[in-house]
Parts: sequence; C-alpha cells; structure tokens
Amino acid sequence: MDFWNSWVGFFLLFSFWVGVFCDQDGFLSLSCGGRTSFNDSSNILWTPDTEYISTGTTAISYNENNSSSNVSLRFFPDSQGRRCYKLPLNNATSLVLVRAKFVYNNYDGLEHPPTFSVSLDTAIAATVNLTKDDPWIEEFLWTVNKDTLPFCLLATPNGGFPVISSLEIRPLPRGAYKNGMEDFPNKLLRKSYRIDCGYANNESIRYPLDAYDRIWEADRSFTPFHVATGFKIQLTFNQSGLMEKPPATVLQTGRVLARRNLLTYNLPLDALGDYYIILYFAGILPVFPSFDVFINGEIIKSNYKINSSEVSAIYVTQKGIRSLNITLKSISFYPQINAFEVYQMVDIPPEVSSTTVSALQVIQQSAGLDLGWQDDPCSPSTWDHVGCEGSLVTSLDLSGVNFRSITPTFGDLLDLKKLDLHNTSLAGEIQNLGSLQHLEKLNLSFNQLKSFGVELDNLVSLQILDLQNNSLQGLVPESLGELENLHYLNLENNKLSGPLPESLNTPTIEIRTSGNLCLSFSAAVCDDGSFTPSIETPQVTIIPRRKHKTHKHLAIILSLVGGATLVLFLIFLSIILHMTKRRYEVSHTSREEIDIRNWGAAKVFSYKEIKAATGNFKEVIGRGSFGSVYHGKLPDGKSVAVKVRLDKTQLGADSFINEVHLLSKIRHQNLVTLEGFCHESKHQILVYEFLAGGSLADRLYGTNSQKRSLSWVRRLKIAVDAAKGLDYLHNGSEPRIIHRDVKCSNILLDEEMNGKVCDFGLSKQVTKAGATHVTTVVKGTAGYLDPEYYSTQQLTEKSDVYSFGVVLLELICGREPLNHSGSPDSFNLVLWAKPYLQAEAFEIVDDGIKGNFDVESMRKTAYIAVKSVESDASLRPTIAEVLAELQEAYDIQLRYLEPL
Repeated sequence: MDFWNSWVGFFLLFSFWVGVFCDQDGFLSLSCGGRTSFNDSSNILWTPDTEYISTGTTAISYNENNSSSNVSLRFFPDSQGRRCYKLPLNNATSLVLVRAKFVYNNYDGLEHPPTFSVSLDTAIAATVNLTKDDPWIEEFLWTVNKDTLPFCLLATPNGGFPVISSLEIRPLPRGAYKNGMEDFPNKLLRKSYRIDCGYANNESIRYPLDAYDRIWEADRSFTPFHVATGFKIQLTFNQSGLMEKPPATVLQTGRVLARRNLLTYNLPLDALGDYYIILYFAGILPVFPSFDVFINGEIIKSNYKINSSEVSAIYVTQKGIRSLNITLKSISFYPQINAFEVYQMVDIPPEVSSTTVSALQVIQQSAGLDLGWQDDPCSPSTWDHVGCEGSLVTSLDLSGVNFRSITPTFGDLLDLKKLDLHNTSLAGEIQNLGSLQHLEKLNLSFNQLKSFGVELDNLVSLQILDLQNNSLQGLVPESLGELENLHYLNLENNKLSGPLPESLNTPTIEIRTSGNLCLSFSAAVCDDGSFTPSIETPQVTIIPRRKHKTHKHLAIILSLVGGATLVLFLIFLSIILHMTKRRYEVSHTSREEIDIRNWGAAKVFSYKEIKAATGNFKEVIGRGSFGSVYHGKLPDGKSVAVKVRLDKTQLGADSFINEVHLLSKIRHQNLVTLEGFCHESKHQILVYEFLAGGSLADRLYGTNSQKRSLSWVRRLKIAVDAAKGLDYLHNGSEPRIIHRDVKCSNILLDEEMNGKVCDFGLSKQVTKAGATHVTTVVKGTAGYLDPEYYSTQQLTEKSDVYSFGVVLLELICGREPLNHSGSPDSFNLVLWAKPYLQAEAFEIVDDGIKGNFDVESMRKTAYIAVKSVESDASLRPTIAEVLAELQEAYDIQLRYLEPL
C-alpha cells in the first residue's frame, strides 16, 4: 500500500510540473484595477484590464496591501447603463470558460456591499450579491460564435456601484458540454457545482492539474463515505468519447458506498430553473459495480455498470427544479461516483438584426452624438432612447436632437411602432419613412417641415400622427384619410389651408386644426387654394328710436349702397388680378415652350391634352416621391407613362426648365425616353415612353409565372442593358449624370424584355471627371443606399455602383435588399450574401435558376457584385468595369446554350 501511495504522490508531482510548463495558449487573465503584470504561483500571467474595459468609463482602481495579499479591484461610480469588457475570443476554440471574481472588502469604508447583474453578450447571466458573500465567484461556459464577447456589469436600483476584481478566459475541449443539450438551444451554462468526489484534502484542484484551469471543489461538506484505502487506484484511463476530459487527478478518487445500499448527494440550488448535470465514473476499483441512478427520485439509468480502467459519464437535463438529489442504489457490489458538474442553463436572447444595429449606429454618428450605444440595442438591457419587444427595436425617441432631415437610414428600422422626432430641426418634406409598415405612433411636431411628402400613405398601421407647430403648407393630402387605423391627427399651428379630406370626417378620428390659415370640411375654396367664408352683404344692426325717423331711413339706404359698392369693388379687383396672372402664365409658358422646342423636345403638351390622354388620370401605374405615374395614350395610339408632380414636390420654374432641358438631351437605347412635358399653372408633368414589360422588381417579386420568365441568361441580359444605361449617364452624356436611386423598380422592361433605366430626372450633374457632389440631404432607397455616401454626404458615381451591386445580388439570390423573414443575420441582403458568394457557395442562388446556369458565368457575376458593394468606395469598380465583367458572364452563359 505504501508503494501505491508513493507512486500516486510521484505521479501528482510529475503532473504538476508538466502542467506548469505546458502551453497556456488561449488563457486570458485580467487583474481588474491592477497596474502591472505578474505571474501567480501557478505561473499564470496576469495583466491589467485597462485595454479591455469600455472606453469613456469613469472606473478607477483601488489597491489594498496587507501581510498576505495584494488586492486590486475596479468599481464603477458612474454605473448608469452597461459597463462592459470586450473579451477577445479565438475562433479556433468552440467553447470557453469565463470566470469572474467580485470583491468589495469595504474598499470605500462605507460598509455597504453592492448588488448588481452580470451579462454575457445578450444574456443576463447572474446576479452578484456581495452582501451575502464577499468575495463572489461566477463561472460560465460560453459557445464561441464571434470574435469578441461583451462581459458587462449592470447596476440595479439602490444596489450600489458594481465592482470586479479579476476576469479570466480559458479554452475548453472542442465538443465538450454538448451531449444531451440538443433540446436546449441558445443557452449558456452557469456553474452551480463542480465536485471532485472523495478527494482527501479540503483544497480545490485546478491548473496545472486541470489543463483547462477548471476549479474542482472537494465534497467533504456533502458527507458520503470516502473510498476505502487499500484499493488499487488506476493511473491511466480510457477516456475515448468523453469530450469533457476531466483531469486524471480528479478521476483517481471517488466516493463509494460502504454500508447502506444508497449513496446520496443533496444539493441546494440558487433558483428555480433548468439544470445540466454530468456524472463521472472511473473504474478505479478491481470490481465491476452496477447500480441504478436517480435524479430527484426519477430513475435516469438502471443497472449502470463501471468497467475497470474506463471512464464514463451520464448527462442529464432537469427542467424547473429548485434543489438537486443525486442517488445511486446498489445492485451488485458498491456504487461509486468520482466527480460531477451541475450548471444552470441560462437563456441567450436572440440578437437584434445587423441591419437595425447598423442603422441605429449610423443615426447616432450622423447626429454627432455619443449615446453610449454599443453591442446589442435590446439585450441584456435596452439602450437609452430605444424600446424593444424581444429582439425587435419597436420604439425610438430622439426628441431634441438636431437632425435637420429624416435620413434614409430611418427606413431600415422596419420594426418600429413608435418614432418620436419632435423638436429635431427637421425641415423640407416628410420622407424616408414609407417602409415602416408597423409604425403606430409618429411625432414630428415642433419642427420646420414644409411638405407632407408622399410616403405617409404607406404607414398602414399608423394610429397617432402629431405634426403640430411646423410650417406645412397647401392642402392636407387625401391619402391621410385612407389610413384605416388613424384615430388622432394634430395639424395645429401650421400654414395649411383649404378643405380637409372628407375621409377624415369620421367620429373615429380626433383631428386638431387650430392655428392654420383656414381648414374645414366645407367645400368652399378660394382662388390660390386658400379657404375663406363666402362674401355676404354687410349686415347693419339698427337700434330703433321714436324720433328722427328720416335719419333712420337714410342710414339704412347708405348701408345698403355701401355694401353693394364693396361687393362690386371686390369682384372687379378679383377679375383684374386673375387676368393679370393669366397673362403672365401664358407669356411665361410661351417663352418656356419656345426654349424647349429649341432644345429638340418631342412635344409640349397642354394640361387639357394630358387629361384626355390619361382619361382624366384614371389608371395609376406607379407612385414615387415626386407623385404618381399614370398610363396614357396619345391621339396617334402611342402608349405613354405620365409622371405628375405633386404640388408640394414641384420645382421652381427655372429648376423645372433646367430638368426638362437635361432630359431632352438624353437619348440612349437603355434609358427611358422623354416624350414631352406640360408646364402650366400648378402643373409640372413629364411624359415618358411606356414600357409594357413593367419593372424588374415586378418580375423578380411578382407572380410565379413572372418569375419563371427570368432565366439566368435573361437576368444577365437585363443587367447588361441597365449597366449600359448607367455607363452612358456616367461617361457618355454631357454633363455626366449620377442617378442616385438605382434599384430594381427603376429598371423597366419592354415587350422583348430589354432593360431601360428610368427615374434619373432628379439626378445630380457632374461636370468634371472624378468630381464629387456634396449634398445636404441624402437621397436614395433603404437597402440600396451607399453607406459611404450616407456617412460623408459626398455623391460620386461609385454610389450608383454600390446600388447596382445590390441589384446584381437580387438577380443572383432572388430576394429583396431588406427582408424581415428568416434569422436576423439574413435581413440585410448585402451582409448576408457577401460571405457566401466570396466563398463561391452558390447554394444561396435563387431556386428559380438553380441547375440552369454555367458556374463560371455565376462566378464572374458574383465576383463583380461583391466588389460593387464594398463599403469603401475606392475598392469598387467603375460602372464601365462592371459592364465589361457582366458582358463576359453573359457571353459565357450564352455558350452554355440555355434557351431564352
């Protein structure tokens, strides 16, 4: 027996020194509040935490020296919100142990230990209560799925300042702690117990005896009988299939039943919850015991047998338990157990979509704010100014921030139900909110907005709209009355006039209109669109007297004559003003017509001709920020698309003339042709050729039959056509033109499915090669918008290239740029598709073209699409280079002999 004890002692000593000098790759040990690096007694390197703590924190360090220890800690006096460490993770490691030590030690002399929460990524992992235990240690097992892990301390009301002393990361064996967890996805494991059964000393075992630096506590407090001395202890074990790899030192001891037939551990648990349990058994005795295993009275394994020199484990999950009873009941020989681990399973809330996070961060940057927004907006706690439902950002309150305009990024917040932008210096029109289909409450009050825009009618869920104290002008749009859920509309203190839409005249809608020029549900409307009561003969009140009857009659006569004279004067004045205005409009229009005809425009239409061609604007075929597009037919039978600007989006006379001048000069087979225009009082209308094939968006996302007509070769042909049109705008026209709103719905198709780019009427002109155009309002469509253009507000041709790259991704994947179905990481097409296509993983290709494309053709198209959507504009190709690559891909596909 002495021989065996000597041999065991030698083995443990040998293991210790091997461990000391073994590789600590992946270990990270932070001395929180520490000032210098040092090696501890196990030769583990500890470093100060300053590199890993959140920037801007007001945390300070405190050191206490005494005869036995040097204690450092970090506390957070400004503890509102999250205070986070960014812990680096190695993607080569699939699982890590995160251990934190919290020490109060009355460092502040107040004798008031704090209570606070701890989170890992989006999960609230534990509550630390230093009034109960000081120090307090927490251990977590975390599955690695990203490069960094946010480890945060969250203050609780009246809980005091969060404090931390040390923070460690240890890599764990690949594939460990997974067995039996299949039915519990998205969980982290919080350690409740890790017990070395039968260990003779009352000390814990950790590195270097455990290569992964897990801490194994002795089981003396649980009082089962210790393994009898004198039994042969095996020094090596067969651990095949046991991924957790418990250290040999732990396996070489165990608890064994000596007298009764039941071996039992009763373990209290911190809280009601779900728990993960691992029981370890090693054949250290020269017998083969068998026994039944019970957890909380339920049999888990019957007739479980331990084989000599082998290590095995039982994995158990228990739902909704408050305490744990582990019982082994003898069948033959004596039951034994060598170690066990117990973990609480903690839910990891899903992350907010990357699209939403990116949009919020861009909004923060564009406003020049530091709101402390980092990591996930909703979990483990919501950001300031943000409200969430689960992993969806549903509320945003940024009142008082100086925004000046509603940027397209707001349109990426697809789950918003409440948006408060009152008193944010907004000017111009209400825009970029049309994609917010779930929005219920919109507050844009106390700004300088002048126009309703055209997107409010898309807000189908809107219930409350507050637009008071702006500078809104003109008529209240009919579309507001079409919002079925609207029940409160505040238009007070604007510059609105004219009749309110009758559709708003319902008892279910509370509408406030005071402080405007004149708003009413009456149909009486003055000239120029302002509303006034009709002029009536002045009424004079006469007080009868018994005397001076002659004077009485004279007063009545004078009153009647004066009233009639005033009426005649007002009528005469109105006629004179109307004739003067009409002569000016006719003269001005005549001059414009002469100028336009000299530019070579096809036709100048009168408003009467436009009404006749469209059947009094009967058939709407499209809507945009400018207004509506109607189908029309000219007297010669030619179909046209008639684009009618809304009153509030009309340009000044000179600007409109300049736009028509620009459009009249553009002639290219892959650009929609301007047929003519109309410019009369309050009417600015552009007449384009009509394309019977609809838009590319209609084909991609329309009916199944429409989508089936888009084979890969046809998609490539349309892409080549569109690239030719954009190439002409960038390089073939003078002045050169940047489109600014390239998207599938702005690529139209004729009957032969040839592609033509449209809606470049609001484009910016660039006169010099390489020039940029600095804009004060970023225009574009959510999902297609160049991120560099948005952040710098510098417009270049590369902005069009980015948007066209998104179109190419749509052609490849058959899905829209922003899609709220599926997992959050797939919401944004660019972020989702890029890594797949860079790896040539073509399983994301649209099902409609799978098996019918040449791989090299797809490879070329995917390559140029990915290059086009680089976030750095300097890394993107020119549109000419995109065209060349697409032409090659198209030629390759033609040789593949796919039928058109």
